[in-house]
Amino acid sequence: MTRTIAAMLLVVTAALAGCNTVAGVGQDISKGGQAISDSAEKAK
Repeated sequence: MTRTIAAMLLVVTAALAGCNTVAGVGQDISKGGQAISDSAEKAK
């Protein structure tokens, strides 16, 4: 569980570092949320 959270924080940090605009941040967060949702659906 701790490794999962650490990995998620690393991904979020990398995504925010790669964004140039507020709109880009929103898109990256949306894509990250979609990836998490997809993973959760597959785990069911």
